[in-house]
Amino acid sequence: MPAPAKTTDAAVVAAARRLLEAEGPAGVTMQAVAAAVGVRAPSLYKRFADRAALLAALDAAIVAEFAAALDAPPGDDAVADVAAMAARYRAFAHTTPHGYQLMFSAEVPWTEAVAARRRAAAAPALAAVARLTGPERALDATRALTAYLHGFASMQASGAFRFGGDPEPAFALGLSALLARFAGEAVSKRRRPAPPPA
Repeated sequence: MPAPAKTTDAAVVAAARRLLEAEGPAGVTMQAVAAAVGVRAPSLYKRFADRAALLAALDAAIVAEFAAALDAPPGDDAVADVAAMAARYRAFAHTTPHGYQLMFSAEVPWTEAVAARRRAAAAPALAAVARLTGPERALDATRALTAYLHGFASMQASGAFRFGGDPEPAFALGLSALLARFAGEAVSKRRRPAPPPA
């Protein structure tokens, strides 16, 4: 009868997740993760071929968390829904800074599996924004919104707002300008007269 496994893939990824947030990407070594789950490093290589494979599994877990954080049932007000989603995006970036940055890191090579995870994670945002812009402009608008949120979250995390004061009014100003533009485009399109019949 084989000996029972001393750990599981899920436990290894959870340990890597804790190390990532405590020490940053450099802290996620095969040796450190093995020690965290109480096995020797060679045993870890039976589950994950190398550090890149472990980071890929870690990325999958983080992206799933991120997607769950963004997703919420739609309400009656599309603008309010996107604003609430933006708040959840920032909260995720703030509470899990290293995990958030890993999603944008070159340490996780771009593969079909990674691309599929990103598309699934983006689906709630695309759906929410599409309610404002219409489906044909949803991708452009979601990219613009993501660039704004990522830039603001990254600057805040790195302490780049150095002129003092509260950054929240600036965040609200930028977000409201984007949402007003999205909503305005949708209204404009609805009011545009239909072309005459050929």
